[in-house]
Amino acid sequence: MGGMMAPPPSPPGMGKMRMRYTHMTFFWGTKSEILFTGWPGANAGLYALALAAVLALAFVLEFLGSRRLDALLPAAGTSRPGSNRRAAAGTSRAAVHAVRVGGSYLLMLALMSFNGGVLLVAVAGHAAGFLAFKAGFFGDGRAKVEADSAACC
Repeated sequence: MGGMMAPPPSPPGMGKMRMRYTHMTFFWGTKSEILFTGWPGANAGLYALALAAVLALAFVLEFLGSRRLDALLPAAGTSRPGSNRRAAAGTSRAAVHAVRVGGSYLLMLALMSFNGGVLLVAVAGHAAGFLAFKAGFFGDGRAKVEADSAACC
């Protein structure tokens, strides 16, 4: 047994780590971690707040991709190439796009908590935003359901 060595010592403070469980399938319950370690935890009130935040984020993402917002932003094509106005229009559109993509990634990470409630409120937020900004209430009513998102062969 001359070649066997003792395992290396544990780093300081490792003996008091709490165990965290990551779900790899959808589950139903208020004890969850969404986006941040320990949040909302087992607190039902914070869980409801997390669900409201996910719903609001999905709703806002629909607005950021709507024609209504597109009409509010300055158009880059109306001024001559190389002008300051065209650069400002392009910058504002790029900023909105960056916020939309960043928000989409945050929403995706929230869904990766595999909590069924988070999935339901994300879908509800997108549906409400679609109804509000693309299909009816505030939109132009010409919105179409994206055909390229359907499975095809």
